Amino acid sequence: MNDILMSTLRLSVPLIFAAYGGMLSERSGIANIGLESYLLVSAFVAAATTYLTGNLFLGCLCAIVATSLLGALFASICIWGRGDQIVVGTAMNLMAAGLIPIATKYLFDVTGSTPSLPIELRLSHPLVFLSVAIVCTMGLHYMFKYLRHGLRIQAAGHNPLTLLTQGVAFDILRLRAVVEGAAIASLGGIYLSLCMSSGYIRNMSAGRGFLALAALIFGSWKPIPTFLACLFFGFTDSIQIRLQGIQWNGKPIPNQFVQILPFVFTLVLLVAFSSRMKAPKAINQDIR
Repeated sequence: MNDILMSTLRLSVPLIFAAYGGMLSERSGIANIGLESYLLVSAFVAAATTYLTGNLFLGCLCAIVATSLLGALFASICIWGRGDQIVVGTAMNLMAAGLIPIATKYLFDVTGSTPSLPIELRLSHPLVFLSVAIVCTMGLHYMFKYLRHGLRIQAAGHNPLTLLTQGVAFDILRLRAVVEGAAIASLGGIYLSLCMSSGYIRNMSAGRGFLALAALIFGSWKPIPTFLACLFFGFTDSIQIRLQGIQWNGKPIPNQFVQILPFVFTLVLLVAFSSRMKAPKAINQDIR
């Protein structure tokens, strides 16, 4: 039981950071389906920079900066380029999945992964990341409830034109929220490549960005419910890992059927509770 608990906590961490990255974006009115690209880019940049420079701090810093720039690009296209937010987010996912193997081939002459990092260049304390995730949960809860910045983000997601009466440019506010969310989500990618693994592996996010988005929706775009939803999805992921290799009537169940369990649970929950989920009213709307 203790092993399942620890596994659940370990697997939930990247979901939590990615979900909070999406939360800041979506509560400001920018639908963000590109969370997978945040995880992939930050995981790759963290591992590649750390290996090339031998500096763990610089690797983490570059990953945060690169993911923030990706978030700024995404927001700029959606806000000022009038791009459809779902289409642009999907394009970001495809771009990250396609460009990273090219970068690894150019840098390391290997398609899709970085060289293994020595133990001294890894972050070997997952509970530290979990502690940071808990701090983020409390911080976001307080921000959305009491701080002016959080209240303005919510206003931008529900009725952005009201901000104009206060002299606040909602487009700049949305850009800031998306970039802040990307920076938080980058911690999930750093965790994947430098803590859960010894480097970047091709498509190592393995759909966690989409699970994080589902947890965000299931948590009604609120920090604490989203945190609990991420723990639940981490638990289902932990269970599917333990169920791999089991047999039914003397025959092994194909691992593919076991591996889809977290996604099946996600779909069932979203369908079952869809009537209770209310997205920000101005999300994915062209406000002129």
